[in-house]
This record gives sequence, C-alpha cells and structure tokens, in this order.
Amino acid sequence: MRLISKNSLILMFCALIIVFVSSCGSRKNLVYFQSDSTQINTIYEQYVPKIQPNDILTIVVSAADPKVTAPFNPISLITNGSLTQQTDLALRPTYTVNNEGDIILPMLGKIQVAGLTRLNAIEKIRSELSQYIKDPTVNINFNNFRISVLGEVAKPGTFIMPTERVTVLEALGMAGDLTIRGVRENVMLIREIDGKKTMHRMDLTQQSTLNSPYYYLAQNDVVYVEPNKSQINNSKLGANTNVIISIASLLITVISVLTR
Repeated sequence: MRLISKNSLILMFCALIIVFVSSCGSRKNLVYFQSDSTQINTIYEQYVPKIQPNDILTIVVSAADPKVTAPFNPISLITNGSLTQQTDLALRPTYTVNNEGDIILPMLGKIQVAGLTRLNAIEKIRSELSQYIKDPTVNINFNNFRISVLGEVAKPGTFIMPTERVTVLEALGMAGDLTIRGVRENVMLIREIDGKKTMHRMDLTQQSTLNSPYYYLAQNDVVYVEPNKSQINNSKLGANTNVIISIASLLITVISVLTR
C-alpha cells in the first residue's frame, strides 16, 4: 500500500482552503446598489400607502375655539384610585376601518376612507366638518402601521412604524440589516392588495430597485430575506454533524497511522 506523505497532506489541505475561499460571496453579491446607468427618480407620492379595511386610525380635530371641537373628540374618563376625573385634554381617539372601508365619527356618522391616502382622508373629513366648525384642522395617523422582516437578518421581527413613509431599507435597518448569508439579489416582499396576497422580488444590488413601486412599504408588508446556498448547505450539515465528526475522526486516525 502506498503511504500518503505529510507533504501531500499539506497540499491537499491547502487545496481545500482555496476551494473554500473561492466559494465565498463576491463583492457583486454583497454590495448594495452598485453603480450602473440607472437614473434615480423615486417619487414617494406615486406610492403613498392607502387606507385599508381593519386599519386603526387616530383622528384628532382641532380649531381656534377648542370648545367647538369637543363633540368630535371623545373625552375619556381617567380613574385614579377611588377618584374619577375628567381630563381637559382629549385622549387621542382611534377608529377602526370596517370591512366596507368606513369609519364612524361622532356627529359626522359613516365616512368612506378605504382607498384614500392619509392626506386625502384628512381633506375629506375637513370638508365634512366645515358645516359645523369654521376652519377645522384634522390630524390622522395610522395606529397600526406595522411591517415584518423575516429570514436572514440580524433581528427578525414585527415593527410598529411611527410614519407611513418607510422604505425597504429602513425596515431592514430596524431588523439589524441582512446577515452575510442573506441573498441580496432576491429579497421578497409580500403585500396584500384588495384582499389578495401578492409577492414581489427586489434586487438590492441594483440601483434600479430605488425606482421600484415596492421600495416604499405599505402597512402589513412582510419582507423576507432568503438564505444563500452556503447557509442551506450548512443547515443540512448540522443535521448530520455527529456522523460527520465521527467519520472525520476515523479518517484522521487512519491517516496518522499510515504516515508514521
């Protein structure tokens, strides 16, 4: 039997290292928005999220005379021990958009808001209020604008956003960014449109993604980052780690005996 020399083992080990290094991700697979000839013309106004059924909206009405807005801003009773006192400050009232796309406001009754942007809804409610209040001001905020980021990110989870103007990059930033094992060329966005789930893919290594209609997120969007092949192979490897370690130990023992 021909014995394997130590020099041969060293060469084999070096070859394995070279193969491993060459299989690592390249700059092309890791760097965001690489330079190309794309003209960036992202306009947020084209992709403003619309109000949807089951959205929860905070709506506050104000005017020069606070007394005239009282009927439109329900005041809550605050209980402190055995005392119940009415606060002078109206707690921010919330309204849930029903399945028909309506909210029911004090005095105004049912108002259709689904399909409107936040600013459109403000103007519509202001118009309705004008018959009761001179120069009313309306403030509307989403109370449940949440997005989820899953997959190969540092901190996957669901996040409540303080504003509806949020990009996919901001969402990934809140999740701690992609890990080195995340596929940047094929990030998936899951969005519900008219009650149906839709899936869209984005390549974060291309500048053209900045012009994507899905660059700005909508409420309840889910961003999923899939693992690369290396991570998938590692997960398969993990399931058989004990067997592989045993085989490797046996091979090392045999080689040691043969090379003495």
